[in-house]
Amino acid sequence: MPDIPLGVLDLVPIPSGSTAADALRNSIDLAQHAERFGYARYWFAEHHLNPGVAGTSPAVVLALTASATSTIRLGSGAVQLGHRTALSTVEEFGLIDALHPGRFDLGLGRSGGRPPGQATAAPATVTPVVDGRAPNGLLIPPRFSFEHLLGSPRIALQRKLLLLPGAESQDYAEQIDDILALLAGTYRSPEGVEAHAVPGEGAELEVWILGSSGGQSAEVAGARGLRFAANYHVSPATVLEAVDGYRAFFQPSDVLDKPYVSVSADVVVAEDGERARELATGYAAWVRSIRTAEGAIEYPTPEQARAFEWSEEDRELVRDRVDTQFVGSPGQVADRLLRLQEATGADELLITTITHDHADRVRSYELLAQEWSRR
Repeated sequence: MPDIPLGVLDLVPIPSGSTAADALRNSIDLAQHAERFGYARYWFAEHHLNPGVAGTSPAVVLALTASATSTIRLGSGAVQLGHRTALSTVEEFGLIDALHPGRFDLGLGRSGGRPPGQATAAPATVTPVVDGRAPNGLLIPPRFSFEHLLGSPRIALQRKLLLLPGAESQDYAEQIDDILALLAGTYRSPEGVEAHAVPGEGAELEVWILGSSGGQSAEVAGARGLRFAANYHVSPATVLEAVDGYRAFFQPSDVLDKPYVSVSADVVVAEDGERARELATGYAAWVRSIRTAEGAIEYPTPEQARAFEWSEEDRELVRDRVDTQFVGSPGQVADRLLRLQEATGADELLITTITHDHADRVRSYELLAQEWSRR
């Protein structure tokens, strides 16, 4: 691999006609392939109440995957703190680290019931964007508004079922500090009472903060000198403000002496561009199901996707995500990834690929790894 490592972000997608068990087996198989292909990390996302996504508990899937792999780093992208306490998070990752020490990344995210990508108090980006392009030509689409989801009954139900009591009033920075203190064995309550997480205390975890804007997540990561993962694939409009904000807030720590950033991208690679575009046909319909609060549908075949009826409003709903998906031959996609890396200054890139057929997904990662190693 070249100096910029590639990692994998996996949602454990469920293709149409298959089951959650099939999806889980596919993901473990893909992790084994990714290890052989030379990918540096394999992360699992956390999503809930989605018919087409089985990745509901990163720690559980990581435990299963650790037993099926041996060298690749494994992690969460990300544990949503509104759904778990600091102690339960440290204990879960302490358990899996106890049997596979030194292999895990604890990626942490916010979950206060806001739709994904909705920024909070984000500063203006430092990197100039002119006519929707970064200086090197990377597409930075207009900011997408999630206001249409705020009154969604499904979002309200998700908040009811998932959010811990008082989660919305908890300070995110304090939650991160609690996790760091429990890992270090320095936790004290306001009254001075000690708490020691066993297992968990002393676990060899890399702690990452994931964020889609230059707001609180970027500030927390930077101010504590932690690693930061920005989401071009979730919120391409705000990726530059996210990395700029993180770097502006950064203070050296015992973990890092300078900022360290990973940036994600949606990717589909095939032997040629035409084949890759065919494999990516279902992506727009899949994104539409998420952004209408329907919940991610089972990932459709190209034929099923072509049968969907589309309005201009539908197309506008997914335009930023479709336009920023990297689809093509190995060389075409590698060129676009290098542009993303250059625009963001990323130290690593995190690749998320979904196709209907598992073999095509594995092949996409293989072709990209082969091309990346030649660069």
